[in-house]
Amino acid sequence: MAAEDQSVSGVSGRYATALFELARDERSIDAIKADLDKFDALIAESPDLARLVRSPVFTADAQARALNAVLDKVGISGTGAKFLGVLTANRRLFVVRDVIRAFNVLVARFRGEASADVTVAEPLSDKNLDTLRAALKTATGKDVSLNVKVDPSIIGGLIVKLGSRMVDSSLRTKLNSIKHAMKEAG
Repeated sequence: MAAEDQSVSGVSGRYATALFELARDERSIDAIKADLDKFDALIAESPDLARLVRSPVFTADAQARALNAVLDKVGISGTGAKFLGVLTANRRLFVVRDVIRAFNVLVARFRGEASADVTVAEPLSDKNLDTLRAALKTATGKDVSLNVKVDPSIIGGLIVKLGSRMVDSSLRTKLNSIKHAMKEAG
């Protein structure tokens, strides 16, 4: 199963697959997914936590103590917390965000959903998100979960990556195409 998709490969893919199989056997996919998504959001919001997770300077013990304090504070427990502890003990906490992404891919595949990475210049309204979801559902025939990233450097438009397909309708790309065409013409 893991070899079907590039996003579920390597070290992070092996950890995600092991966790997914355990979650499926325990019938706790939703709870573990919620805990991992909460932890991923914490890393995204906190530069200090991101540094703790990524930096090889911290010992496994220091990472474990800090991680346990964070997990207790935000209420992450059970299999999700134990799994994060295993990553820490094995000195693999630095791949946790990749593991979470791969786990979410496996969950989506298990549920018959597709997942799309969407890059926008500014946050989308709920109405626009629903319209995008509906358009992608029409195109794929599956429910589509969106991973939205805001990147002002694309100026406008959006970039949608769904599986191996990518549609780049960003203003930055269009301007670069015009610039390239003008260089060739001149």
